[in-house]
Amino acid sequence: MKGPGAPGDHPEKPGSMEEVLGRHWHQVPEADAVALLGASTEKGLDLFEVNRRRERFGPNTVPERKGRSPLARFLLQIHQPLVYVLLISGGVTLFFKEVVDALVILGVVLVNAVVGYYQEGKALRAIEALRKSMTSFAAVLRSGRREKISSEDLVPGDIVFLGSGDKVPADLRLIGVRDLQVNESALTGEPVPAQKAAGALPEEAPLADRRNMAYSSTIVTYGTGTGVVVATGSGTEIGRISELIASVDALETPLTRKIGKFSRVLLAAILVLSGLAFVVGILRDEPPVEMFHAATALAVGAIPEGLPAAVTIIMAAGVFRMARRNAIIRRLPAVETLGSTTVICSDKTGTLTRNQMTVQEVLAGGERFEVTGTGYAPRGEIRRGGSPVDPGAFPALRECLAAGLLCNDSEISEKDGLWTVQGDPTEGALVSAARKGGLDREALSKELPRLDAIPFESQHQYMVSLHDAGPGRPRIAWMKGSAEAVLARCRAALGPGGEVPLDAEAVRREIDGLAERGLRVLAFARKDLPSGAASVKHEDVGEGLVFLGLQAMIDPPRPEAARAVAACRRAGIRVKMITGDHAVTAGAIARELGIEEARSLPALTSRDLEKLSDEGLIEAAERTAVFARVSPEQKLRLVEALQARGHVVAMTGDGVNDAPALRRADIGVAMALGGTEAAREAADMVLTDDNFASIEAAVEEGRGVFDNLQKFIVWTLPTNGGQAMVLLLGIVLGTVLPIVPVQVLWINMMTALCLGMTLAFEPKETGIMDRPPNTPGAPLLTGILLWRILSVSVLLCGGVFAIFEWEIRRQASPEEARTAAVATIVLGQLFYLFNCRSHTRSFIQVGLFSNVWIWAGAASMVLLQLLFTYLPILNAAFHSRPIDAFAWVWIVAVGLAISAAVGLEKELWRRFARGGRSSPGGPGRASQEPPPVV
Repeated sequence: MKGPGAPGDHPEKPGSMEEVLGRHWHQVPEADAVALLGASTEKGLDLFEVNRRRERFGPNTVPERKGRSPLARFLLQIHQPLVYVLLISGGVTLFFKEVVDALVILGVVLVNAVVGYYQEGKALRAIEALRKSMTSFAAVLRSGRREKISSEDLVPGDIVFLGSGDKVPADLRLIGVRDLQVNESALTGEPVPAQKAAGALPEEAPLADRRNMAYSSTIVTYGTGTGVVVATGSGTEIGRISELIASVDALETPLTRKIGKFSRVLLAAILVLSGLAFVVGILRDEPPVEMFHAATALAVGAIPEGLPAAVTIIMAAGVFRMARRNAIIRRLPAVETLGSTTVICSDKTGTLTRNQMTVQEVLAGGERFEVTGTGYAPRGEIRRGGSPVDPGAFPALRECLAAGLLCNDSEISEKDGLWTVQGDPTEGALVSAARKGGLDREALSKELPRLDAIPFESQHQYMVSLHDAGPGRPRIAWMKGSAEAVLARCRAALGPGGEVPLDAEAVRREIDGLAERGLRVLAFARKDLPSGAASVKHEDVGEGLVFLGLQAMIDPPRPEAARAVAACRRAGIRVKMITGDHAVTAGAIARELGIEEARSLPALTSRDLEKLSDEGLIEAAERTAVFARVSPEQKLRLVEALQARGHVVAMTGDGVNDAPALRRADIGVAMALGGTEAAREAADMVLTDDNFASIEAAVEEGRGVFDNLQKFIVWTLPTNGGQAMVLLLGIVLGTVLPIVPVQVLWINMMTALCLGMTLAFEPKETGIMDRPPNTPGAPLLTGILLWRILSVSVLLCGGVFAIFEWEIRRQASPEEARTAAVATIVLGQLFYLFNCRSHTRSFIQVGLFSNVWIWAGAASMVLLQLLFTYLPILNAAFHSRPIDAFAWVWIVAVGLAISAAVGLEKELWRRFARGGRSSPGGPGRASQEPPPVV
């Protein structure tokens, strides 16, 4: 939003208010900002001007965007090739007057459409969450009076007062502050509240460093301030983000793309086969009506009616498993997308780190001490050289810890086993460190009660507290603050035996070393004031202090996150950090987590990214691992740049600023504990523990879902292919059809329900995270798996014809022969099911009872097939007849032969893979070395 005119100045007549509002307000001096907006710090805006501006700029809300009508959104759910296949199947079934089966198929279409319709509302709900996040109240100056109004009524030029706990109601240029701190993590990702100041800043200052601005929907955590409204509604930073969300189209997932392509091919093949059958029959002078009947029967046989339901059930089973591992899926296709993920773009704070500042080192008395433990929990100890120490034996160490404990306005507390901070996270870390050193705040406060304090102010960069040390003793003034501010006021340092000369340069070298490791450093000092002093002023601590030491802290990485990053690396998934934090801190955390690229390439900041062309950004996104201080638009561009290289991108985030990138990513991952509602609504998956390790677990589950879906397809297509071959061959040869359409429906629906669905519960195969991701552009089925489908289809076709003809020659009726043919397909699929539990190993090696649902499904199918054969009511409905035991012997023999043939084929492919070729495990997989096939 770059306005007219040179940076920092403005013309005598600034032009329209729209031109004025287009400025970079952080670079405009306070007085100029007020003048440009036609405001007054004494009276504010009058009522007539407020009404005029409200008419021009509208309410201070994120506007609702018009989208497709609900009916159009619903109808679009049906505009998919696989749904067309289902509709054709339902139409053909209805043609044969099988009303119940047709209603079941059409019911599946309806359920899928309703679920898709609900999920399509994700972006609309995200924008609505943003609208709600902006609704609050504001204290303003109007017509010389201070009033409290709804934030929706604010207009540009209003003078707004801020206090601790307030939600910032609009984008403000601050014109006066007192100890103002604002939590901007929802916009910037910065875990520590931002210190605010009123002075002008350079134009190139990124949003996270604009100390003189307060942005809509951020929270005031400390102090007070006054600002002039420079943007409202969609003109605010959060409003701009809502427009980004609305403009971003959610991508198809790899699964939906592959299923769509597979469905189109399948639909074309079915139409070609049915048309071929009809033409062949006509050429043989068969009656057209009979040939139409036969052609539609072929279509019914070739359509896998159970596939859409299987896709839903398999993914739903994955959803339940992921929920047990702290990952809640909001959109079903996201389950499989995780298995195809090639890059995870992760936020730092709270996801890779604990989002709890922790003191890790203390430098005092010329010695270095380590502080164990993480987070605000006061569990840990002080060590020197790896051995625990008593701070009481080190005066400088104890004094440094005491200064951090008492020159402090924050508290830590425990609730339900979780330690949290009430106040500033940095101060909470100091309290925890002191308690680890054995200092009791309540006892120390009674011994040294506070008399006065100088609160932290950004222009001074320090805080001071004054304490009574007892009758006749000097009052103690403790100071904590930035190293530069504290060292400049010190005359000496506290050593092991008392005061020693201060080597400021040595201290600065230590500070530089700590900063290079990404640690935030606070310095501490002390000065004795006269025993009668009741207050402390800035001039009292302007010089003559004694330097006590340094405390270095960081938001530490989660230990489990480091293990998860390593697991992702083994799985061929690259992890990139995209954060609003500083580059040095981000780089240090990335290196500690084991993100390899961070060791060799520096982090890129928002300024670096601004200079890159689209081609340069794509290259940078590919090779760089850490991106710091990035804006919402840059996060979005980074996701798009990685997708341009063919990556399947998972993006994590918790703030409003993350929402556009979350929606654009192949799978958006939001945080449940520390995340905003806007981020959760824009995401496909929500982590209930805000932990990166849960993403790695979800990726593992996603790969298992893809495997099981692929196994179902490899299992079900031979049924359809075999039936199609049987019917086509029967038409070509001019023989009696071995099966009829109503029996085809029985086979397809019952085997899918009883047998195929059990594959949804198949456990993940060993080594699933030791292979590379599924290649995004690869087909759903590899050539090897297609060969297996074709070969089993041929075996089933041959077995059906053999049994049918054998039964006819045994003087069986056509109905009895067809019943035996149906049983051949059903039992052939049953025996083949056990071989589909792994693409490379036998069911014995997978584990006979590792999936008990397989056995339950097999028993159910056998029972149903016996009812199909011997129950009179089913005989009448499906034109079946009882068959004798001798027929069952040959039917079982055909099923066992098919299973043995598939087992032999696996062994041959396994031996072929030993020669260095790829295994038949699936697209994008490394060669595997399973045990020999039984």
